[in-house]
Amino acid sequence: MLRLRLDNQRSEHCRILCLGAHSDDIEIGCGGTILELLRTRRDLEFHWVVFSSDPERESEARRSAELFLKGAAKKNIQILNFRNSFFPFEGVGIKEFFEELKGRFSADLILTHARHDLHQDHRTINQFTWNTWRNHLILEYEIPKYDGDLGSPNFFMPFDRKVCERKIKYLMACFGTQRSKHWFTEDMFQGLMRIRGIESNSPGKFAEAFYSRKLVFGA
Repeated sequence: MLRLRLDNQRSEHCRILCLGAHSDDIEIGCGGTILELLRTRRDLEFHWVVFSSDPERESEARRSAELFLKGAAKKNIQILNFRNSFFPFEGVGIKEFFEELKGRFSADLILTHARHDLHQDHRTINQFTWNTWRNHLILEYEIPKYDGDLGSPNFFMPFDRKVCERKIKYLMACFGTQRSKHWFTEDMFQGLMRIRGIESNSPGKFAEAFYSRKLVFGA
């Protein structure tokens, strides 16, 4: 198993860019990873972007981001209002935002949606991520859903039950608009993290999984 370490020689902080189409995507896809990174180090700078919201979901997104990013050396949270479920038709505006973001934030790690995700908004964010950044470590997170598009990821972040339970606690506490959905349940979130923990032989029994399309090995 290849294990990577975030080392940054360009600035005093390691910079992480988190991209999510909707207000709970980042937390579902990589919330445990973010909590584990912040548990082990305090030199992390986060730029957190949610592309679609309404007033109620924006409030949820900001509350959640503040909880997940507690302890970060620096954080910037942006909540945008592109039309939900219409991202392929909002492409011009989304592309313009990506180009603007590229000019003001250079990340050591980018966390984004998976290429094969069957939700059109998720795929759009993935496509613009790869189109915009060509010399960065990009990890694609997974979102369980009705479509059944979970696959065989090749990059894992292991953690223990405490991190797993914190992630679930924050999700359930922050996203009241989603709790009526049949898939938004504690056992679903825990079950997927446990499966990924088995696959990665996690010492703490839990993990999140990503797709690493390109890795460059260098001195």
